[in-house]
Amino acid sequence: MTATQERVARVGDKLTGRVAFVTGGTRGIGAAICRSLAGQGADVAAGYSGNQEAAERFREEFRATWPDSRLTVHRGDISSADDCRRTIEEVIDQHGRLDILVNNAGITADRSVLKMSDDEWRRVLDVNLSGAFYLSQAALRHMLERGSGRIVMISSVIGEMGNIGQVNYASAKSGLFGLTKTLAREAAMNLQRSGKLDGIGVTVNTVTPGFIATEMLGTVPEKVLDGIRAKIPLGRLGEPEEVARVVHFLAADGSSYITGQIWGVNGGLDM
Repeated sequence: MTATQERVARVGDKLTGRVAFVTGGTRGIGAAICRSLAGQGADVAAGYSGNQEAAERFREEFRATWPDSRLTVHRGDISSADDCRRTIEEVIDQHGRLDILVNNAGITADRSVLKMSDDEWRRVLDVNLSGAFYLSQAALRHMLERGSGRIVMISSVIGEMGNIGQVNYASAKSGLFGLTKTLAREAAMNLQRSGKLDGIGVTVNTVTPGFIATEMLGTVPEKVLDGIRAKIPLGRLGEPEEVARVVHFLAADGSSYITGQIWGVNGGLDM
């Protein structure tokens, strides 16, 4: 565990009594989000797609750091509507409730527009965009019944700027903006109709990380990373924990007047 990770060990109680489900939650930004939410008192459900070894390693590290926070792990295919609905039901069955959904899971299949296959296009859209819809739809029903909840999408600065060789990824990530704003409007409309707008409400927001120091960038040559850093006004890559702090801020009760918004965490790369 890094020094940065150690600093988030139970630093507050903004989310005490809350249950959070983080997809892609056992590695990278997702794992940092799980740690940050637990650091504010939440119980956590972490989703993963196939790396059982990484999931078990994360489970052990989590329990060693937050023995008082409950953690469950849930395996599923985010591109499958049935799997998305099943995992939401699993979390609610095992924890009794779901207060926070973080749609973090995502994949890449980079290729130029002229060379991209139908399958490469479809697979990235299915996981990065459709999966977020299926999960949000299932979670929203539960949250609206209870009159409270938080949905946070993890998009990307690439969805705002575009990027050569990532037309599928950029399209999916920018699609989350429309999903966020529409879900936010419909959640508020439904709560208003049911007379439940006097509480902490149901909010939907998006966080757009820039270039973050995770294993996804671990295979990028140092010379290429130097070129990326040179384009970032703050001159460095971001840390996963810097994204996670924005997520736990948006998940807190005190953020109930923030909905339908896009929050950039990119070192000034897009501004």
